[in-house]
Amino acid sequence: MERINNYNDLLERVQEFKKNIEVRENPEKYNNGEIKERHILICGGPGCKASNADNISRAFNEEIDRLNLKDEIKVIMTGCFGFCAKGPVIEIMPDKVFYIKVTEEDVKEIIESHILEGRVVERLLYEDKETKERIKVKEDIPFYKKQVKIALKNCGVIDPENMEEALGIGAYTALGKVLTTMTQEDVIKEISESGLRGRGGGGFPTGRKWEAARRAKGDVKYVICNADEGDPGAFMDRAILEGNPNCVLEAMAICGYAIGASKGYIYIRAEYPLAVHRLKIAIGQAREIGLLGENILNTGFNFDIEIKYGAGAFVCGEATALIHSIEGQRGEPTMKPPRTSEKGLWQKPTCVNNVETFANISQIINNTASWYSNIGAEKSTGTKVFALAGNINNVGLVEVPMGIPIRDIIYEIGGGLIDDKELKAIQTGGPSGGCIPIEYLYLPIEYDTLTAIGSMMGSGGMIVMDEDNCMVDIAKFYLEFSVDESCGKCTPCRIGNKRILEIIENITNGKAKKEDLNKLQELCEVVKDASLCGLGEAAPNPVLSTIKFFREEYEEHILNKKCKAGVCKQLVKFDITDDCIGCTKCLRACPVLAIKGKLREKHFIEIDKCIRCGLCFEACPTKAIIKTSLGGEN
Repeated sequence: MERINNYNDLLERVQEFKKNIEVRENPEKYNNGEIKERHILICGGPGCKASNADNISRAFNEEIDRLNLKDEIKVIMTGCFGFCAKGPVIEIMPDKVFYIKVTEEDVKEIIESHILEGRVVERLLYEDKETKERIKVKEDIPFYKKQVKIALKNCGVIDPENMEEALGIGAYTALGKVLTTMTQEDVIKEISESGLRGRGGGGFPTGRKWEAARRAKGDVKYVICNADEGDPGAFMDRAILEGNPNCVLEAMAICGYAIGASKGYIYIRAEYPLAVHRLKIAIGQAREIGLLGENILNTGFNFDIEIKYGAGAFVCGEATALIHSIEGQRGEPTMKPPRTSEKGLWQKPTCVNNVETFANISQIINNTASWYSNIGAEKSTGTKVFALAGNINNVGLVEVPMGIPIRDIIYEIGGGLIDDKELKAIQTGGPSGGCIPIEYLYLPIEYDTLTAIGSMMGSGGMIVMDEDNCMVDIAKFYLEFSVDESCGKCTPCRIGNKRILEIIENITNGKAKKEDLNKLQELCEVVKDASLCGLGEAAPNPVLSTIKFFREEYEEHILNKKCKAGVCKQLVKFDITDDCIGCTKCLRACPVLAIKGKLREKHFIEIDKCIRCGLCFEACPTKAIIKTSLGGEN
């Protein structure tokens, strides 16, 4: 592609390439005969790729070649559609027909029935849980109905490896507008008035951060995109980079202009190969046509971006630790002040934002601050992307307006709990967040409301737990993660969190005493107050929130040696009832040979040998093996 020389040239290219993808957004033109072709959009997120999306794409192309339909049908591998529970998913445009759980075997039928004969393949449509009706259009599916796409707007719409398609949806027009019509102060004012707050966890106002970096003294400044997404179950930032990497590159350049920086770094985990691959392509293409590098759009503005890889250390999500890692030092945090906006990368003023924060920037610039601030809540404007996981039907990626009640996410978008089990809690904010009980189901999703009850927005993980989850075990899981990921620099985090974990392990093993619960709470408060960085400070949050809202479970574990959910192995035992038919399946499943018995005779378990793995419980066809608590029946 030829170099883009100025803003007007950019706008002309946008109009030119817009025609190539109008079929995905303008069905009217297709019906009027202006557009002849159809596009088959295939979800290219890691989940769908793992479920054979690449082979499905190849099968479509082979069938299209066989039927000589290359001029009429295009197959596009896009970013993530978000509906991971129903993947692989595809959408046929401009028909706006959305198919779920597509396989290679379905390809021929879709081409012959839908494309050639105009008959929708009903069995591949989403079936409404309540009405049992088949839904054809994606936006009519409950999972998508209440979503508002800003950060994820073009994920699932374009080929993320094709710059022409990125330009076709208006990429870099916000940068052109900024460079030709706005001052640094104008840009920062627009971002400030939008109310955008950092989407990486802390929720610090983005405009204030940019203004601090702009005001900081220094001839050299840096912009850093934090793509070190390490929360268990979180994949929001990765999906943005995989589905629309140019929106982040453009926003970094806008930030560079606003603060006076000419160099940017994207710090990303090396474990995200697809995101890295697509970022490299996008950066290379942007440089080739002059949207990164020297004299961008002939305005005299220089800005380039380099990728730096993280090795998977959770602590490197903290800004100062991330900066040390880029510098080639150990990824450890440092005390503040000074803030990174004053002394950051190589002691130069540095602005650090996460991927999702940057993904909002160009749309704020193009649509105005007032447009953005009218979405969401008063003190939490815009939208938030969440990775829905856990015991919920519609596992996936969702983007909702701030202020939406938790209940709407769980039951309307998420489709409720698997097997219609009872909701017990929602965990937000990853290892730094807390567990929210069902009495807060109607609580609006906002920064301040979540903080007030001991949780936090975090980067956007949302894990749903049902009646079969033990809240003490959940707290232990997150503490194990935090202890394992501690950089070890400060004593409160290195030793304090280890002591917290030891107390919780004693509770789950039935070895704790009554007074240990108060010790646990006191120690958590000390670690929160004394740790060096935000990650250490927040590590006790899952423990404190579960003690606050589920104290009775801790007391049951300690006083009655009972785990109501039957999760804590040392507080559970297995017995074989008279319903045993002697099929030997449990015997063969036991890894330690703790089950004895002859064929067609009742078996029994040697309790001393049993490691409580539960494999026998799962293997028994007659449900003759029961799980009981040491403190009584579950």
